[in-house]
Amino acid sequence: MTLVATEPAATAAEDVEIVRRVAAGDRAALAELYERHAGWLLTRLQRRCGNPELVDTALQDTFLAVWRQAGRYQSSGEVGAWLWTIALRRLIDQLRRRPPPAPVANAAPLADVITQEIPLALGHTELGAAFAALDPDLQAVMAATALDGLTNREAAGLLGIPTGTVKSRLARARQILQEQLR
Repeated sequence: MTLVATEPAATAAEDVEIVRRVAAGDRAALAELYERHAGWLLTRLQRRCGNPELVDTALQDTFLAVWRQAGRYQSSGEVGAWLWTIALRRLIDQLRRRPPPAPVANAAPLADVITQEIPLALGHTELGAAFAALDPDLQAVMAATALDGLTNREAAGLLGIPTGTVKSRLARARQILQEQLR
């Protein structure tokens, strides 16, 4: 099976209907949801973690959680956002269970990941603009801790810096954001 790295051009209504079918126990619907979304989820997870084993496990756990919890989906949000939330939580669970992976040579540079991910997470808000004005090192720490929910120690392992550096950069980023948002 070949996974496509971009989100399919499916409509939101089609995705919602597929999730409803999954909630009713339709395995073919789960396979269809996987085909539509696994590619871009895999790509985004790989940008967050250079360990293919952890990423693969997180992706599989995501669709297992979808199978078990599809009935809880609230159609007020996009299915893709719901899936990303589940996938990110599953990756964080994997990172917490195992020592942080060593950086991988083919992983996307962190600054590129932040530039792509933060606008999606914060949108065109005052906070998003203030975040974009931060130094990339401060953005990386904020993204890992505040957006992804990693502990300081986990963020240090993911970013390849000491825990103390994470703490000081986080404090500095918070101070700058508070000043800019006043």
